[in-house]
Amino acid sequence: MVKRNGTLTMTVRVPFYFYKKRQIVIIDIKCQNMINCMKYRNGVKYMLKIAICDDQPDELNIIYTYLREYCVSKDLKAEVRQFPHPDELLQVLQKENFHIYILDIVMPMISGLELGKEIRRLDREAQIIYSTTEPQFALQAYAANPINFLVKPISQEALFSTLTLALAKVETEDETITVKTKVGIFVVSVGNILCCEYIGRGVTYQLASGEKLHSLSSTQSFAEQIGILLGRADFLQPHISFAVNLRHVELLTREEMRLRGGISVPVSKKQYTAVRDRYLDFRLAREGQKR
Repeated sequence: MVKRNGTLTMTVRVPFYFYKKRQIVIIDIKCQNMINCMKYRNGVKYMLKIAICDDQPDELNIIYTYLREYCVSKDLKAEVRQFPHPDELLQVLQKENFHIYILDIVMPMISGLELGKEIRRLDREAQIIYSTTEPQFALQAYAANPINFLVKPISQEALFSTLTLALAKVETEDETITVKTKVGIFVVSVGNILCCEYIGRGVTYQLASGEKLHSLSSTQSFAEQIGILLGRADFLQPHISFAVNLRHVELLTREEMRLRGGISVPVSKKQYTAVRDRYLDFRLAREGQKR
């Protein structure tokens, strides 16, 4: 285990039953208990993900320390990542999401207000907490629908109460599925699946990271192979050969569903009305409204 740029890095050998060939997996995260982080990375245990973005190193460290103390007091397993510049967080957001974001507002090049709007565009369920020395920005900050606005210096009590509120809105499970491929067996977080496509009697899983997993051919139908996903409220089959994760849909038209990363999935003409109604019900339910 080594420490690079304030981040603990651990090299772990993956057992032969997880991949056909023994490989080296790099776990590059900040976490108090590295064993728990490993379990999450193998899909065994749920892990809360929190991002802190602040251009002031002292403030960044204070918030990180408070978060660590909060997780210990609540017996939470969390991956906490620090970003000293909004550009760094934006780059990471192209491949992964966090459950909770704690953002400074006054930062160079990109303000926390702009950053929050971009996060909200990519992830409607994210819990955003603003922190700043400039309370006059409070009204503008609510364009990103934050859960709270904390004025610096942030007190431990104020942050703890806000985190408790944020956690109540965050889903407490991150289910996984097992995908058998020619390379080996992968345990995949359902939330990281953008869509599935039926190809050559197998299923291709498009992940948020940009990676694709191709399952082995099967005598089962497409619907049977992804039955676990189709049984969830957040997955929908808009076409005979495709299924999508509704959490990642950015645009719905009569011809397609546009997903995060510019991925396009066709919508069957005969199913458009049903797809539209199902997607609308899903979005309204997530926002606590009724149609």
